[in-house]
Amino acid sequence: MTSPPLRPVLDHIELPDFPGRYSGKVRENFDLPDGRRVIIATDRLSAFDRILAAIPYKGQVLTQTARFWFEQTADICPNHVLEYPDPNVVVGRRLDILPVEMVVRAYLAGTTGTSILTLYRQGQREMYGVRLPEGLRPNERLPAAILTPTSKAFDGGHDEPLTPAQILAQGLLTPAQWEEVSAHALALFARGQALAAERGLILADTKYEFGLDPEGRIVLADEIHTPDSSRYWIAGSYAARFEAGERPDSFDKDFVRSWVAERCDPYVDPIPAIPPEMIERTSDVYVDAFRRITGRDFEAPAPGEDIAARIRRNLARYVS
Repeated sequence: MTSPPLRPVLDHIELPDFPGRYSGKVRENFDLPDGRRVIIATDRLSAFDRILAAIPYKGQVLTQTARFWFEQTADICPNHVLEYPDPNVVVGRRLDILPVEMVVRAYLAGTTGTSILTLYRQGQREMYGVRLPEGLRPNERLPAAILTPTSKAFDGGHDEPLTPAQILAQGLLTPAQWEEVSAHALALFARGQALAAERGLILADTKYEFGLDPEGRIVLADEIHTPDSSRYWIAGSYAARFEAGERPDSFDKDFVRSWVAERCDPYVDPIPAIPPEMIERTSDVYVDAFRRITGRDFEAPAPGEDIAARIRRNLARYVS
């Protein structure tokens, strides 16, 4: 019995003819002289401030999910997208990214140090300039969606919680900019929740990044409502699991992260070899997330396809 063909994966790409390269944890960025930015989503999986693995289809899922949402929300605020020359690539306007990341939350959830559930469990009731009521349970819906902005760490540092007063006092945003990004973030989130509900999903929280274009307009950047930037739960089982005190059903992509953390100190030790079946399982979760979120079929690359070569062909016209 022969093994099935391996799923193609994009763990890195070289574009020697493209200028202005900046390598992020999972994306490769190239700044063209005419003000456009080429953003290539690889399949790298980042956690613990390092790359753990490459998950087949991940980059395409994130790019195409964001594309779906950019198209569904273009009437709310402008975004950076110019075109999609490849399933893993978006070409957008180069922006000056604003130093505040806009996080919107509708449920008492999260695991990081800046999450409202973590802070609530520590006894805090006033956070991010918002006062939460007593007696909330983990994963409970909040009375209304709230903004929980954080500092945007450009130098690899950690994001820090911010209140609106701190944002204005530190000059991170002007009062007019704060009002505009706040309104955009809440409107985008409301649209995301409504469309997710039609697909049987709960959009529990998400993050947005905004930047300024050369004319000084505020523009939505990066990605929007993807499985990596958002917390989605399965609506049909939420009530029963909440009443039972159980974590809501979700697109659980943390198999790899949990597996690694159980076997070493991932911030210090070498990362052990990750089983291929775990990589494939995580790939399946990303594809399932795309289908459920967008309601569209996933057009996977052909088995054995050289994705890097395909991208180079599709980007050839951008080289002067």
